[in-house]
Amino acid sequence: MLIAGLQKLSLLDYPGEAAAVVFTPYCNMNCSYCHNAHIIGRDAPLMEEEEVLEYLHKRCGLLGAVVVSGGEPTLQPTLPLFLRLVREMGFLVKLDTNGTKPEVIKSLMQQNLLDYVAMDLKASERKYDEITRGKNDMQAIRKSIFYLRNGSVAHEFRTTFAPELTREDILAAVELIEGTDRFFLQQYRKPSDHDAPPHPPTYVKETAKAVREKIGVCVIRGL
Repeated sequence: MLIAGLQKLSLLDYPGEAAAVVFTPYCNMNCSYCHNAHIIGRDAPLMEEEEVLEYLHKRCGLLGAVVVSGGEPTLQPTLPLFLRLVREMGFLVKLDTNGTKPEVIKSLMQQNLLDYVAMDLKASERKYDEITRGKNDMQAIRKSIFYLRNGSVAHEFRTTFAPELTREDILAAVELIEGTDRFFLQQYRKPSDHDAPPHPPTYVKETAKAVREKIGVCVIRGL
């Protein structure tokens, strides 16, 4: 599997577990606020898969989980093989995904290669293309939501509250996941090359309250 980076220790990326985070290159979205923009293009730096696997092997029993993030990991054809190797070392496995490859998500769940999935819900339908700066297949995104909602793998949905999004956009977005028991509204963190400031904390909190009133759940991250 192509790998563009490794965070050797994270206490935030897998609920309740110390984890390593493996970053895959390339993405089929181009969100303006992406903090991994340096790995989503075709000139992304790469590291040896064997080096990463050796590190993980040495951390067996010390780390509890491995998170595969990106970029967009489901674009990697050999993702299932990598996850199987990680699973055989005894790690819990979490996948971060934008949900554009529902059949990959479904297959990974059917192969029992995932313990947790975090899917980014980028925006309301009418602003999906604007936020991701590309054309999106909303049917595929809905299908990923369906597979997660009807599968047995623990999962969450999360939305970064980008400056381009309003409270009304967030409320429209969460209609896609109504009935979920894990939704996180993430405070936008301004990249160095992005001029727009984040929403004020009061506005974020009021939006989270409105989401809870609408779908019954919303936790703020990063405020």
